[in-house]
Order: sequence, then C-alpha cells, then structure tokens
Amino acid sequence: MRWLLVLTFLAGCRIETASPGAANGAAKSGAPAGEVWVYTSVYRHVLDALEPQLKEALPGVTIHWFQAGSEKVAAKLEAELAAGGTPCDVLVTSDPFLYERFKREGRLLRYVSPNGVRTPSRYVDLDGHYAAVRLSTMVLVHKAGITPPASFAALAAPGWKGEVALGDPLTSGTAFTWAVSMEQALGATYFEQLRANEARVAGGNAAVLQKLEGGEAKVGVLLLENAIAAKAKGSPIEIAWPSDGAVVVPGYASILASSQHPEAAKALIDALLSPKGQKVIAELGDMHAVDPRVPGPRGSISLDELVRRSAPWGEPILEHGLTHGVRVKSDFSQAFSR
Repeated sequence: MRWLLVLTFLAGCRIETASPGAANGAAKSGAPAGEVWVYTSVYRHVLDALEPQLKEALPGVTIHWFQAGSEKVAAKLEAELAAGGTPCDVLVTSDPFLYERFKREGRLLRYVSPNGVRTPSRYVDLDGHYAAVRLSTMVLVHKAGITPPASFAALAAPGWKGEVALGDPLTSGTAFTWAVSMEQALGATYFEQLRANEARVAGGNAAVLQKLEGGEAKVGVLLLENAIAAKAKGSPIEIAWPSDGAVVVPGYASILASSQHPEAAKALIDALLSPKGQKVIAELGDMHAVDPRVPGPRGSISLDELVRRSAPWGEPILEHGLTHGVRVKSDFSQAFSR
C-alpha cells in the first residue's frame, strides 16, 4: 500500500521517457530494460532536450523524472527513506554533501561508467559511489563598466560596503556549498565581516541576479550558468573570476543501492556521460561538461581552465561540509540576523 501511495503521488509531477517498444515491454536482446526513477535538479529544458537521446540509447527503459531544486529533492528523498523506502533509482542533483553522507550510510551502489574516464579525478568519488555529470560554478558577477573586486575575500573590503549581494545558504544548495568553501578558507569571521560591510542576502541565485540587474548591488556571488544565460539575453553584467578560486559545485549522479533495475540505471548514467549527453548539458544548461572534449558553455573557458581557476575540491571540503555544515548555516544566519 505504501508503494502505491508513493507512486500515485509521484505520478502527478513526472516526465516519462520511453520508446513505443519499451511501453509494450519490448527491448533488444541483452539490452537493459525496466522502469527507472530519476530524482534530479537538472533544469527542465535540459531534460526535454535529453529525452530524444535517451529514447534512442535506451529503447527498453522507461524513465520517470522527479524534477525540483536540490533542496526539495533531498527533502523528498529523505522523507521517503524515513518512511521505509523510495522508488528513486538514480539521484542527479547539486548537493555534493548528500552524496558523501549517503555513501557512508551504505545507500549508494558502486558503479564507474566507462564514459566518465576523462572526468577530472577531483570530481569523482574514488571508491566509485558517485561521479559528476555536470559542473556548476560560483563566480563573481558585477555591473558592467566597473572594476570588480579581485576575490571573494575582497567582498568584505570597505570599498564594497552596501554593494554586495549574496545567496542564502539556508535556501540555496549552491550558496551553501559556497559558504562551506568560504568558511573553510577564510574562517567563520568572514560572514561577520560581510554583514558589517552591509552585504545583502538575496535568497537564491535568481534573486542575486535581480538585485544586480535592478541596481541594488554592484557585485554579487552567482552561478556562472545564470550569468551566462542572462548575458545572452542582454543583461548589463560581467563575469569575474576570483583570484582565490571559483567554487565549483559538482552535479553528481549515483545509483541507490535499493534500485530495482540497476543495469538500466547504469545505462542511464552512461548516456548522461556520453559525448551527446555532455554536449546538451553544456550547450543548453550553460554548465561545464565533465568531458574535456566538450567546449565551455557559450564560449566560456575550457574544463581544464576551469579546474585551474577554481578552489580545490575533494575529501577535505566534503568532510568539512558533513561535519560542520549545520554550524556553517547557523553562523551565517546569526551573522546576518544581527
């Protein structure tokens, strides 16, 4: 009964991808088959573009998508697991700390896709439980025509008093990852310094962009993909790469150990990491692909250059986020509530 109620609820917010043959239970001999539920924060228009490729690559697989922001996906998944189980087979979100926790809790299946061999090692779990399929990046974005601050640290300098917009780590997963990175690199007093400098917490990335475009702030911390898309539409903003390192937020993919169709789930991850899948992610999602053969989004820097311009990523920051994440949110909240 519990599974029936869960599936009934999910049916109202799903997208299905399947070929006519798959709908009738037909599949090529030896090819993966079955139904796969994917919980993801990938943009809806990117999923729409991926559908034809997945139908061709996985004719025997029916794919159901639950799409929402990373925070909502995590909340839904956690609630289902607490209730006794989830239909989720594949998780594809931008909440890197959740994957590491699930790995330690034994909730993830080990799988290394042959299509991910070119992925920079820093964005892959070396034990094989999860690996990035896309990269989002927190950068500095500023009003056109001004000289931007040189670094994230410089946002606390007097010259930027009252001119900085930030995302809220309590509501935005990417802002939280940025906050963890800043706290690890600059210390907890960094948030106090930003508050003293009258930085404004705007909510999510869209709100930060709105404050920049509306003239309420001259500089902000924003996702590169949001800035690229806004510039393409004529937004009067520019992108600056901080000298203390952009913060890359790996968009991992993993298979839950409870998956009823693990072979089909593996094939799906293979498809996302294929050259065609990676091209869609870069060209329509405005994110960096994890395959260095795919150019950066809309003429942006290459993957190799992104690695050089970004802060280190790996076990230390994952450990810091897991161990101190609750405190980071608390410190940020207390700093900006005064």
